[in-house]
Order: sequence, then structure tokens, then C-alpha cells
Amino acid sequence: MARGQKSFDVIVAGTGPAGMLAALVFSDAGFSVALTGPPANRTDGRTTALMVPALAVLDRVGVLSRIEDAAAPLRIMRIVDATERLIRSPVVTFHASEIAEPCFGLNIPNQVLNGALEAAAGAATGIERRQSLVDGWEIGEDQVTARLADGSSISAKLAVAADGRNSPARAAAGIRVSGRPYPQSALVLTFAHARGHGFTSTEFHTEDGPFTQVPLPGDRSSLVWVLKPREAERLAALPEDALSLAVETRMQSMLGRITVDSQPQIFPLSGSLPSSFAKNRVALVGEAAHMFPPIGAQGLNLGVRDVQQLIEIASANREDPGNARALATYDSKRRPDILARTGAVSLLNRSLLSDMLPAQIARSAGLSALGAFGPLRALFMREGLRPGSGFSSLASTVREQVRRKRPGGDQVEQHRH
Repeated sequence: MARGQKSFDVIVAGTGPAGMLAALVFSDAGFSVALTGPPANRTDGRTTALMVPALAVLDRVGVLSRIEDAAAPLRIMRIVDATERLIRSPVVTFHASEIAEPCFGLNIPNQVLNGALEAAAGAATGIERRQSLVDGWEIGEDQVTARLADGSSISAKLAVAADGRNSPARAAAGIRVSGRPYPQSALVLTFAHARGHGFTSTEFHTEDGPFTQVPLPGDRSSLVWVLKPREAERLAALPEDALSLAVETRMQSMLGRITVDSQPQIFPLSGSLPSSFAKNRVALVGEAAHMFPPIGAQGLNLGVRDVQQLIEIASANREDPGNARALATYDSKRRPDILARTGAVSLLNRSLLSDMLPAQIARSAGLSALGAFGPLRALFMREGLRPGSGFSSLASTVREQVRRKRPGGDQVEQHRH
């Protein structure tokens, strides 16, 4: 070990939501953690819809109580086909009450979420905060070392790469990544409206991508409007009243008069997927592990599941959480969930952009089935919250139906009790 170099159980690189949450979860589990990166982003105008399972993780590390007052519950989610193509889909509405949940989750302003995570990380005794970027990584057989921009070095058995889509830690571990830019940008803003939203989020599907309104406290909502890059720039440059009218028109005046009340921001969209989710003492979480368009509120929720899976495996390998077998287990366990979510989002996005009739028919048929068939809709909602829960619930329902159809099934059950 280099002179003056400090050793930890885990280094977390990156101070976005996934990185700060990872540091809190590892600290809560008794690991010593070094969290490296600049102060949290307080200029991000986006919001994040976190589903109920992710909120439970925030609650365990003492963050949920810090954000609830600034967040709005998502009780209803709706998909509206706003394309002008030959084949159009019916409106599909999902109610959390259908699956016995009070809400699907909360919509939280990123500035609030980032601030709450940063405050919690700063107060955690098991986290040493290093407000410095990593200048370089050294991957050894028994440990990984981070050389920081302030001249210091730190080492650990495991590095958690939460350092974004261009992750230097991922590159240092020799993990290849395949990706491509999308011909789309996301225009992000918040707005006030004359009618109440009823805690309903509406995703309008357009030829350029989704236009997604998500409720905020009061008569306000956040918006992610996916467009062609030039159109996003044109809209962002409009005077406030003209932009407000454009949003209202696109929403078909569903919420009445619209008043944009934030500076619009533009985020270019891209997709990427690494060849491995962990290798050479480096485990990937968040955008370092997966990037895809903002459809269906999957992004950070997937990152939270990364962190949950990683802490479970690390806790079972406490002596050496970064050993090759532990990381291979993490890779194999995260792969199905990540590939399924990124594949589904990418497929839906491509179907919106495609003028091909088969793609329109397939999308319309899928949404029609969801709208018409309650059990399928319930499965879809449960899978959206907790992967695997929809299929296990469906299997349980089928078993119950089979039991009831058997001669004397109810009597047999009553006799057992």
C-alpha cells in the first residue's frame, strides 16, 4: 500500500442518486465506504418516479422522510396513443388499487432527491466523503486503488462504479460497452395547470417518442417530452407563453390552461449496455450498467435493484466482497432483469419511431390486450413494481382456480383448517 493511502471495504465512485444510495446501503450493512465525486447536482430540473420497492430502500437508509413532502404519489398511470398513424391503440389505464397498492410510487424532484441523499451520506458515520474525481484506477489481484484528483489514493476490495454512462471505472476494469445515440432528445420542464391531475401520470405516445406528464404536489406536473433534437431546441427557445401553449396543445388540454414555470432543459438520448456487469473487482450500477430512453419509469428503479442485488452478494462475501466468484454471481443475477427492461423499452421506442405497419399493429395489439384483459394488466403492473412478482401471483391464482375446480376442493381446504 502506498504511503498515506487509506483502505476501505468499498469505494463508491459517483455522486448521482445511484452512487449515493449505494454508499448508504453499504454503510448501513456495516461496510466501511469511501464515496468519491463532486457535490450532488442541484441544477437538475428533472424528476424521478420511484416505485414502491425502491421507496422501501430509501426508507431503510433514512432518506424517505426527507423527500415525502416534496413528492407526489402516482396512483394512476395512463398510456394514450397520440400518433396520427393508420393503426392506433386504445387508451390503457393502470390503477394501483387493482393490485391492492395505495400508489405505484412517488414522483420526486431530482434536486430534492439529490439533496436528501447527500445529506444522509454526509451524516453516515460509515461513509468517508471524498469530494474529488478519480484520476485513475489500478486494478490488482487483491484490491482496487483509486488515484484521486486531489493527489490522494484510496483502496478497497470492491469498487462500485456509479460514475455514469462514460464510466472510467468500467473502462479500467476492461468491460466493453456497446451503445448508440438515439435520434431523439428529452425536453424537460415543470408546469402549473388549471385542472387537478388526480395523481395521474399520462404517457402520450407520439411519432417522435413519448410525452410524459407526471404529477407533482399541488396543481403542478413535471414533463419529459421526447423529440427530434432540432425540435427540442426550437421549443426550448420559445417564449414562456408560446411554450406553455405548445405543451397544452400536445396534452389535448387535458389539464386545462398550462403555465410553464421552470427553465426547460434538453438531454440527448442514447442507449448502452456493457458486456459484463461486474469484473476485476468493479461492479456496475445505475447508468454505468444500463442506459435507455425515459419510458415507463424504469431508469433509477433498475439502479436501485442493482444496489439491492450487490449488497446481498457482498454481505454473503464479507471477507472479500470483490472476489471473482461474487462478481460473477452479481453479473448472472442482474443480467435477466437488465436485459428484459432495456430490451422492452428499446422495442417500444423503436415501434413509436417506425412507420412500418407490422410495428404499429404489434404495438396496438399489445396495448389493446393490456386494456381489455384485467389479469394481464395486473401481471404487467406487478412486474413493473417487482420483477417476478407478477408471474408468481399469476401462478398462485391459477393454482387457486385449479383447486376450486377439483371435486370437493373447498371442503378439502376447510378440512385442512
